[in-house]
Amino acid sequence: MARFRLLLLPGDGIGPEVMAETARVIAWFADRRGIDFDIAEDLVGGAAYDVHGTPLADATMAAAQAADAVLLGAVGGPKYDRLDFSVKPERGLLRLRKEMDLYANLRPAQCFAALADFSSLKRELVAGLDLVIVRELTSGIYFGEPRGIRTEGNQRVGINTQRYTEAEIARVARSAFGLARQRNNRVCSMEKANVMESGILWREVVQEVHDRDFPDVALSHMYADAGAMQLVRAPKQFDVIVTDNLFGDLLSDEAAMLTGSLGMLPSASLGAPSASGRPRALYEPVHGSAPDIAGQGKANPCACILSFAMALRYSFDLGDEADRLEAAVEAALDAGVRTPDLMQSAGGAPATTAGMGDAILAALEDGR
Repeated sequence: MARFRLLLLPGDGIGPEVMAETARVIAWFADRRGIDFDIAEDLVGGAAYDVHGTPLADATMAAAQAADAVLLGAVGGPKYDRLDFSVKPERGLLRLRKEMDLYANLRPAQCFAALADFSSLKRELVAGLDLVIVRELTSGIYFGEPRGIRTEGNQRVGINTQRYTEAEIARVARSAFGLARQRNNRVCSMEKANVMESGILWREVVQEVHDRDFPDVALSHMYADAGAMQLVRAPKQFDVIVTDNLFGDLLSDEAAMLTGSLGMLPSASLGAPSASGRPRALYEPVHGSAPDIAGQGKANPCACILSFAMALRYSFDLGDEADRLEAAVEAALDAGVRTPDLMQSAGGAPATTAGMGDAILAALEDGR
């Protein structure tokens, strides 16, 4: 089996705690399943700023470029709120995304049966939910020029520009169609072609890529605002949703809450193939650094552990091992193991972060 280079960036807040449990899971796969990992660990975010005066050192950036996959915990916290924007912890994450050219952000929204009652929607709408939003991550309104705040006459004007090239749209569309082929073979593309020229181009290019290269995949188009409504009306109608940076930011957070807890949601950001032939990739839980519970053993490590499962699937081509890990997480939940974010108003004592890790490792042992 090939040796896989994996860079761990625990980061800030609860990042080190959830990463510690993920590292235990990685060690299990190395010891019990014979997977050869070459693991390095470094600093990002506020932790990097404290040591280097920058949220991401150049050497760390180089290590990320050389790795087969990067696994990140979380960045940020109130300690760093007064820093200049250019050195805030989040800039480290943005630099990783930009310089690794991680243009396709995959955000699964999967509702485990044991957690269906945690959703704000009725159980029958979310039980068994399994969709993925593919968000374009390196272009669009967050990066377009001109941008800024300027004075016009006697008032200030804020400007951001929505800009997409055909190539930027085509490559994220290909990612979505390729993913759909591994799932239920359906893609819904969301934009605002009724009021935005960029939306017209988006719809045209997605259709062209489909017709030329993926005619076997079922493709539908939907305005993004209608898509937001459909996500809360009947979310299980979707398999893969592909959309731009701004709409993907909003829709993926909406989809996340369908599952009941941000502590359960992983993500993957994928780019073009590196020298190894594997896509450059960054995996991270959707939740933030949660400084209010950092260091207390209350953090839910599932999202970080499930992010590693995504790395097994998409970076290392170990789909069976990814299935094994996802099944272990579900088994731990079915057994009633819960961190505080997964506790109902009444019930037993919550598990600690390490306790949840113990339960997942036990389930892996039982399932081996």
